[in-house]
Amino acid sequence: MALMTAPEPPGAPDVLDVRDVRLSFAGVKAIDGVSFTVGPTELFAVIGPNGAGKTSIFNVLSGVYRPQQGGVTFLGADLLGRRPHEIAAMGLARTFQNVELFHNLTVLDNLMLGRHCHFRYGALPAVLWYGKARREELEARARIEDIVDFLELEAWRRHPVRLLPYGVQKRVELGRALAMEPKLLLLDEPVAGMNLEETEDMARFVLDIRDELGIPIVLVDHDMGLVMDLADRVLVLDFGRQVALGTPARVQQDPKVIEAYLGGAA
Repeated sequence: MALMTAPEPPGAPDVLDVRDVRLSFAGVKAIDGVSFTVGPTELFAVIGPNGAGKTSIFNVLSGVYRPQQGGVTFLGADLLGRRPHEIAAMGLARTFQNVELFHNLTVLDNLMLGRHCHFRYGALPAVLWYGKARREELEARARIEDIVDFLELEAWRRHPVRLLPYGVQKRVELGRALAMEPKLLLLDEPVAGMNLEETEDMARFVLDIRDELGIPIVLVDHDMGLVMDLADRVLVLDFGRQVALGTPARVQQDPKVIEAYLGGAA
């Protein structure tokens, strides 16, 4: 079984639509009127200084936070008010800034955990491993092996995660998100803490996910060079406010971006 996603037809609607989202904590505005869309095969990036609201955006999209104002639709369905596990089951998967893996489990076991939203059998079939439980688990294992090949994890597949280099652990976390068969992938600082070689490897895999699997991506990262090289469009935030939105070339020349993000004047 190949690890593939069906291509979207020409003119397919946006997968994500964020409209005038506002989120405050005790009077502090974490997100202040942010709006954007993500196309069906787009790599969309969100950048900004620390405290700009980037992670808050992700937490709204994944159901951790509920904004006081605005709307969010995913594949035409309203996300606001849904719990995180419900949103995950709809096809929205995310990684985290810090590695959030089960360090005593193997790579394969961690990847299998990403399949939980696809299992439909009960406790008894699981214990006896027959019928639907057997079929679904065998299908899941085949899917996981495809991900192992895709992310070049063969050498570590049966190793406990705690023994792996940091860059490989980040790759395993990416693989766990792919195991959910996402329709939209949220990547929260996927190259944070990596050396140059690890960063280049991760960048290649991110592009492959978009180009080969056809999965749209929303990327948050502090690596300005990485974002400008990978993204189709970039949203720039500063103190929760939307500073600029456009192509990397256009955003880099925006005086407001230079002042807010690069710390200088145009």
